[in-house]
Amino acid sequence: MKIVVLSLGGSVISRDKPNYSLLKKFRSILRKNYGKYKFIVVCGGGSIARSYISSLRKDGRSIKEQSLAGIMAIRMNARFMMQFFGKEANDYLPLDMNSVGECVEKNKVVFCGALRYASKSTSDYTSARLAKHFSTFLINVTNVDGLYDSDPRKNKKAKLISSIDADDFKEMALKIKYKAGQHFVLDQRASILIAKYKIKTYIIGTKIVNLDKILKNKRFLGSSII
Repeated sequence: MKIVVLSLGGSVISRDKPNYSLLKKFRSILRKNYGKYKFIVVCGGGSIARSYISSLRKDGRSIKEQSLAGIMAIRMNARFMMQFFGKEANDYLPLDMNSVGECVEKNKVVFCGALRYASKSTSDYTSARLAKHFSTFLINVTNVDGLYDSDPRKNKKAKLISSIDADDFKEMALKIKYKAGQHFVLDQRASILIAKYKIKTYIIGTKIVNLDKILKNKRFLGSSII
C-alpha cells in the first residue's frame, strides 16, 4: 500500500483552540482513502510554538533553546491528533525513523512531530526526510492556498504559483533568512532535500477538499513543486 507523507501546519490544527470542523473534514478524507494509502502526518507547532519561541528570543535564549521549546509544542499537537483519530492512529509518539516505520506497519495513519533537534529546520524538514525515506511524495497543508510570489497575508496582489521547478523553489526559499518559528510554506532545509532527491511536493491550504483531489489525481487549488 502506498505511503503518503503529510505536513500538517500547526495553525491548521489549532489557533486559539483546535479547528474542530476542519480537523473532522481532514479525518474524513483520510478515512475515505485508507483503502489505497497509509499516511504519515508530521504536525507543526503553530501559534503555541511561536509564542514560546518569541518569549525565549526576547529573553535572549539561544536558537537551540527556542527550537527545543517549539519541538515540545509540535509533539503536543501530534499527541492531540493521535487522540483525535483514536484506534486507527499510533498509540505512542515515534521519535526516530525506525519507530515511524514500525507504526506504519501497524496503523493506517501515523502522527509524529519533530523526530529530533536539527539546526535551522522546522517540522517541514522532518516531512521531507520521511518522504525521501519512504520514497513517496509530500503534501504540505498550510494556512495559505499554496506558494505565492509574495506573502498573501500582507500583499493582496500576491499571485499563486501553481507549479514551480524544485531548484527554483529552493532558490526562492534560500533567499529567506531562517529563524525559529518562521512563516514560510516550507523551510529552507526541506527545499534542499526536495530539490536534491526530486521529491514531488504539493502545497495546499485549508480548503481541505484539495487534499482528496490530490489523492485521487484530480485538478486542485494549490501549488506543485516538480
